[in-house]
Amino acid sequence: MIKIENKIVNKGVRKKAIERFKEKGIILPTFAQMRNPELIPDKVKNKLKNIGLWELNPLNLFRINWHNEPKEKGGLFGGVNYIEIPKAISGVAPRIVLIIGKWFPTGAHKVGAAYGCLAPRIISGEFDPTYNKAVWPSTGNYCRGGAFDSEIMGCDAVAILPEEMSKERFAWLKEIGAEVIATHGCESNVKEIYDACWDIRKNRKDCIIFNQFDEFGNPTWHYNVTGYALEEVYNQLKNPKNNFAGYISATGSAGTIAAGDFLRTKHPQIKVVASEALQCPTLLMNGFGGHRIEGIGDKHVPWVHNVKNTDAVVAIDDEDCMRIFRLFNEKEGQQYLKSMGISQENIDSLELLGISGISNLLSAIKTAKYFEMTSDDVIMTIATDSAVMYQSRLEELKMERGEYKNIQAIKDFEKCLLGTTTDYIKELTYTDRKMIHNLKYFTWVEQQAKDIEDLNQLWYDREIWDKIFHQNEAWDKMINEFNEETGVLKNL
Repeated sequence: MIKIENKIVNKGVRKKAIERFKEKGIILPTFAQMRNPELIPDKVKNKLKNIGLWELNPLNLFRINWHNEPKEKGGLFGGVNYIEIPKAISGVAPRIVLIIGKWFPTGAHKVGAAYGCLAPRIISGEFDPTYNKAVWPSTGNYCRGGAFDSEIMGCDAVAILPEEMSKERFAWLKEIGAEVIATHGCESNVKEIYDACWDIRKNRKDCIIFNQFDEFGNPTWHYNVTGYALEEVYNQLKNPKNNFAGYISATGSAGTIAAGDFLRTKHPQIKVVASEALQCPTLLMNGFGGHRIEGIGDKHVPWVHNVKNTDAVVAIDDEDCMRIFRLFNEKEGQQYLKSMGISQENIDSLELLGISGISNLLSAIKTAKYFEMTSDDVIMTIATDSAVMYQSRLEELKMERGEYKNIQAIKDFEKCLLGTTTDYIKELTYTDRKMIHNLKYFTWVEQQAKDIEDLNQLWYDREIWDKIFHQNEAWDKMINEFNEETGVLKNL
């Protein structure tokens, strides 16, 4: 059965980690500090004033949060970064708000999910940074976040991702010095990543795999950090008539959607909606296929997805995402949006949405129309990364389709945004949810050697998810003890 035991496992390995952290000047932030940067010591903040957001400096672990100032260097902390999409773009009455991942180190929020997996293993003595290599199987941003965390926590990283992911991902991983394993296929070829993991387990004893799809540190981080960030933004922008009506998340590794579990504790009426690609509608109709919405995975149900808390599933056509990506980022597209009365400030903010962020936006529009939401309703979602990560995709689209023209902008705005329909969305009954949960069997029990008793516990045990999501409390205590023993914070 799944056991939640947050304690020191190997004192000898933990001692090695303490010595490595002391040598390299590494301090671990607590989950509480990532949730609320006001808790970060002033002497850490003073040092950060001279450090770039992406620098491989150990103090940048304290920038793993949603509150970073939107600056490339020297920024400290403020409110959560977010944008609100105007009705002129969405075409629907509800307020649609996205919190922004661009201002994390590496330019994506997955650096936090990776921290939630690696840090607990270090403080418990399960990972030896002087010997072990951290393996990060991913469809993109998670392995980048893991490589970043590994480098500044003094250990080597192995990144596994599909060969068809964007050039920017591979270039950065090589630049940082990570070992890169490119597996066959595209975004939805997750099994090939798992196969590479099995090869590593059999042949490389120094490697420890941090699989975001089954590591509970991933959703635990999002529950306790992303969930609170969404709630903070909602409380900041709401008016007396507003209702927190929906939370949208691409399923991917099912880490980000765990923020919905937290939001449910504050807003029981909320609709938690899982989004995926229409070209690979695994949750919607047990579908399969390849798609171009980078970063959301497919063809299986992640082990860490608490399906009981998902109210609906929506599928988005990746062609709509690619067309809107050009509309938002090409000069002719931006000029057309301006001619439609959209402010320059709103237009400039659209580069904060990467391809999966656009998919989340479309999912929010589809949800608003399906549930007939009104101007009193607020829907919140995530822009996990920004257009900066996909400039090579713009070039590829230009080579494939030619220069972007005004007439194409008109078509894309009308069809792909205002023309969003309510097809390919499904409200989940109890039996629908159980059916999706049962799909975990074929990936995790048959292929990945999980116990069927654990699979049943994740469905029937009414307390297990609450215990999983509140591991951070024990971890924070262990982090503080670990930092005390390294002495780095004390001597900073």
